[in-house]
Amino acid sequence: MGKSYIFKVIAHASIGKMNSVIDEVHKRSGKSKASIFFDMAYCAKKYGAGYYDYEIFAFYNLNKQQRATYMTRMISKKFNTFMNNWDYAHFLENKDEFNELYRDYIGRDFIEMNKASKEDIRKFAENHEYLFCKLQDKECGIGCERLKVSDFESFDKLYDYLKKKEFCTIEENITQHPALSKLYPNAVNSMRIITVLDNNKVAHCLYIVQKMGLGGSVIDNNCLFAPVDPETGIIKYPAHSGDTTKGIVYTEHPDTHVKIQGYKIPFVKEAVAMCLKAATVVPQIRYVGWDVAITPNSPAIIEGNTYCAHDFWQLPPHTPNKIGMLPTIKKYIPEFFEANPKL
Repeated sequence: MGKSYIFKVIAHASIGKMNSVIDEVHKRSGKSKASIFFDMAYCAKKYGAGYYDYEIFAFYNLNKQQRATYMTRMISKKFNTFMNNWDYAHFLENKDEFNELYRDYIGRDFIEMNKASKEDIRKFAENHEYLFCKLQDKECGIGCERLKVSDFESFDKLYDYLKKKEFCTIEENITQHPALSKLYPNAVNSMRIITVLDNNKVAHCLYIVQKMGLGGSVIDNNCLFAPVDPETGIIKYPAHSGDTTKGIVYTEHPDTHVKIQGYKIPFVKEAVAMCLKAATVVPQIRYVGWDVAITPNSPAIIEGNTYCAHDFWQLPPHTPNKIGMLPTIKKYIPEFFEANPKL
């Protein structure tokens, strides 16, 4: 990391939040707050680790060699910039463009509000019991709503609501596989499948996590997640809280009481194969986090994220060897490390 990075971190850090992290690390580790602060500052300069990185990856329990294997906040930013040409990001970030371009992979009907007439939308609503509604250029389920058509007194009331909320894309609601409903029935529990394109435009799967809804949520973001074996489809470890700073581990789903580790997700190999194909559609975007639903008969891509959160790859309950993701990335994208020789 550059010599000035630590000063930038300190200048832009929230002192209150940083102190809160130091307090939490002190409780977890028993180390003095002064030693935590200075080690945190060292990790910011040496590894590009923000104070949340220090907390969630338990850097206080890692040696120098182990710390150097982690994709931290600053390295993640560098990697995203290195891999993705942002002039092409709109193909994934714009919901309407995405559905048109990836029509063969999404496996569901949809309609674009800004192109469809009121009568088109009426016909669409008549053909579907539920509508899944999305805002433009949003990720992680922000602003999404699942509407039951019969909950509205009339189509006019439904249409007015859709216009008032400024939804851009209205989709057929996904029916998920019974195995996923058993985990949690109120949301479509999607997998996050992370892919990279190497210099030869060959796609590789870096990692998979199974996300799960929680506590009545109709989306699965920021709830629970656990790593999945890409070959067997088996969940490898207990789940972690979606808020990674909480550090809560779940051996069973708190709502359905399904044991998480060892649970088998169907169609995982097919989902990986689908994402590897989808990863080549816009080769200028080489690093994508795909959200994939499993329907009763096949996988279906929900969306592609051009910025992949780096935290849920490398959490302590899921990394018993205390090795982060950088060695895996280096295997496929060595040129990134050649361009950043201090990593």
